[in-house]
Amino acid sequence: QVDTSCDGYVDWDEFCTYMLLQYNERDYAGHHKDTFLSTQPLIKHCLYNKQEPTTRILAVPVPQPLRFVSISKEGTLTIWNRNLRILKTQEVSSEPSEAVGGRRRFRNWTTDAVYMTNVHKIAVATTSRDIHFFDLSTANCFEEFHLFGINNVPTCLSYWYDTKSPGSPSLLLWGDDGGDVSLLWFLRPQVGMFETSFTNEEGPQRVFMQDIHGHSRLLSYQRIVGVHQETIRRICYQSHGDLIIASSGSSSSSLVIMDTARKKKSYTWAINKAICVSPLQGVTCFDFCKSLNLLVTGGMDHRVRLWNQYVTSRPVAVLEGHYMTVLDVAIYEPLGQIFSYSKDAVLKVWDIVSQRCLRTLVLKFPCVQAGRTLEHGDFPFLLVPTAPHVLLVVTGCDDSTVAVWDVDTGTKCLQLSGVHGQEEITCMAFDSTLRRLVTGARNGTIKVWNLQNGHNLHKLEAAAEAEVTGVVCLQDNKLLTVGWSQQIALYSITDPGSIYVQADLSWKAGQAHKDDILAVDYCPTLGLLATASYDGELILWNLDTQRPQVYLRRAPPTPVQPPVDKLLFLQWRAADRQWRNRPLLVSSEAGALCWWSVTGSAQKHGHFYAAQSPDESVLGLCTDQGNKLLVSGDTAGFIQVWDISVFGLQPGEKVSRHYWTDQ
Repeated sequence: QVDTSCDGYVDWDEFCTYMLLQYNERDYAGHHKDTFLSTQPLIKHCLYNKQEPTTRILAVPVPQPLRFVSISKEGTLTIWNRNLRILKTQEVSSEPSEAVGGRRRFRNWTTDAVYMTNVHKIAVATTSRDIHFFDLSTANCFEEFHLFGINNVPTCLSYWYDTKSPGSPSLLLWGDDGGDVSLLWFLRPQVGMFETSFTNEEGPQRVFMQDIHGHSRLLSYQRIVGVHQETIRRICYQSHGDLIIASSGSSSSSLVIMDTARKKKSYTWAINKAICVSPLQGVTCFDFCKSLNLLVTGGMDHRVRLWNQYVTSRPVAVLEGHYMTVLDVAIYEPLGQIFSYSKDAVLKVWDIVSQRCLRTLVLKFPCVQAGRTLEHGDFPFLLVPTAPHVLLVVTGCDDSTVAVWDVDTGTKCLQLSGVHGQEEITCMAFDSTLRRLVTGARNGTIKVWNLQNGHNLHKLEAAAEAEVTGVVCLQDNKLLTVGWSQQIALYSITDPGSIYVQADLSWKAGQAHKDDILAVDYCPTLGLLATASYDGELILWNLDTQRPQVYLRRAPPTPVQPPVDKLLFLQWRAADRQWRNRPLLVSSEAGALCWWSVTGSAQKHGHFYAAQSPDESVLGLCTDQGNKLLVSGDTAGFIQVWDISVFGLQPGEKVSRHYWTDQ
């Protein structure tokens, strides 16, 4: 930071300039700063890192519910729920020989961490020239692999996988303190990351980097030398074009875009005196959006710059307003905005089109020691696009009216009339962002709505002129519907601007149900789809192969089995491996709730009657995030809450209930 000329020496002018800027930053940090917001945001301080700087904060949305993971500089990995309550802590361990008092001491610093979404693991890099892999697929976080003996210290990590095909090859790449880039391709990530050896030793499996060729069945390794002249600060991979983007503090090669094979033209940005007036040059952070063809960089000169991917000579725009080093930037494409965060804990929101600052948030973090400037990590900012924390209830009527209600105030936020003309609404579902509502009607029509303004976004082709009984929202803007057509229909909304979406009726297993399909539910963790029909048949499908995995119950030759009215997967239990052989699926049949195991030996694990009175049916089922409570609603108008915290986990359990009625 002081040697701005990068000649290996620090002259008096460079030293004085650096000290002057540092004191100016301190002076500015000590003065009151106004914000453009009338109210301060909701901030919750979590003082748990024992006064250690936080190296990284990660969002873990899958498996649900949403969790956060923080990694401290000295190796404490903390898992939080969405309300920022601690669920578990884990220590990053060093060499096994350094065990003291039964615990391993961590003598080095963590440099970065990344969440590997498709395999539910976290990779943590340290100054010991190693990477630790922690498994988060269950509630019990544990270190599974330890890759050690890397040539240089990995300073930044990035992970990429194909969201449309999570089982296809994925990539973990890192930049190091020598300016090199390493690419570790996992060829079959959902089969295994490394070859597993059978051993009686406790703890993670250790993999020596020099022996990486012994794992060639599952991975391949590539090292690109001399990408930068200095330590690489940020790195990412763009599958479109097989490109690597890496940044450093160098004034001659501040940011580089190159292909992994080094066969195409490389683009190098030099944030030097020709572009940057300040002697503090280079790039501290960047973000890239392919659809907008926009590259955003931040640096020590307090400025945010917008670039075209192929023009390195001059920026498209320069956003000024920060008074200290810009530590992080993020592009939020849905709203066309840029978030930037500086060392003095100031968060700014910019509009991409007008290049105007929309909001400024001054985050006032408490300082434990008076007069001491807070130390920020290299990756201090995490943007999690999520729905606002407002509890909403959506109701649909037989006159084709949809109403959105605020639970806290009881007010009606939005009403849509004539959603499907005069047809009765038979099913509804939220998408994963909770911003769009999908409605199905008795005549087979399906529509997608914007919950913010009530705009009809898409009209889906009807599989048949028959009632739609269930909608499942999948990843990547895909939908699945079932109904009286006895078919399973898929829809892919590839173009957000397209109003009409065609139905895909090429389900590989064909029409397996011989009667009307009344219920459907999906378990993302297991990749299983459950459907049930009027004749009582219950099928578990593998969603990837679109073929039945098991028939939990086949349709009897004579109509003696009551219809299945509702299906519900217990998602939290499914995410925890210790409960996967226990009942994970609940079906409602003639007022009784049946419990089914879906892995191993799939079978029925008992039932109990849930309707308030005989000859009634349970048409509504839901559960809380932790699968502690089960709520049922029957045709008599009664809502009952069941304690299922231990039900189905051990033999002989019983459930207790409370109920409400609309009478």
